[in-house]
Amino acid sequence: MGLRRKKKEREQAHPYCAAVVPAAGLGTRMGGEDKVLLTLGGVPVLARTLRALDNCPLIDELIVVTREELIVPVGRLCQEYAYAKVRKVVLGGESRTASVLAGICEVSRETALIAIHDGARPLVSPSVLEQVLQKGAETGAAAPAVPLKDTVKRAENGIVRETPARESLFAVQTPQVFEAGLIKAALTRALEDGAPLTDDCAAVERLGMTVHLTAGDERNIKITTPVDLAVGTALLDWEEDA
Repeated sequence: MGLRRKKKEREQAHPYCAAVVPAAGLGTRMGGEDKVLLTLGGVPVLARTLRALDNCPLIDELIVVTREELIVPVGRLCQEYAYAKVRKVVLGGESRTASVLAGICEVSRETALIAIHDGARPLVSPSVLEQVLQKGAETGAAAPAVPLKDTVKRAENGIVRETPARESLFAVQTPQVFEAGLIKAALTRALEDGAPLTDDCAAVERLGMTVHLTAGDERNIKITTPVDLAVGTALLDWEEDA
């Protein structure tokens, strides 16, 4: 009776949420180095990412998706840092969509909500996580975003064709949070159609579903280039001095 009561209390508090963490990128813009294993403030980027998710009370389990040659080092990293919620480290596919779908297929059967978070976004805050997870639970599809500061031009062959209104433009971050059945169906369809996706929201949008935005954070950067690594280091120093 005690276990049943605890499970019921947890379900009432929040839907069972699995976070899928794609960490299979080739790191081409990082000079061929595996960006998730590079250190940021003395700690591997992926370790910081997993720690943020592992500490979030609204997330119940973690599935890490990576390349074949990283299965062993990523597995060792998870053991070394002893993340309580990491359930599996699994092999990704030939594309990001295929990799995320591979992770989704490994979540627990009771999963109602799936959060997809880039392994190379190590500075995601508890506030960003809480807001997007709650909105995802309420609406079925949510993502954090920040308004663009720069003016954006749409150009063809180096010639400006349009200047979209900046007020309506946002940079979308992760985690992107979805009802489990919805995102699995959306990514499966996108993969079957060969649709080139740059994020998971696009898969849901292709089905005509609405994605709700929550407040992102400028510090929730993705470590993609050496410049990003330098910015991330500066952010950590700045937060320590604050």
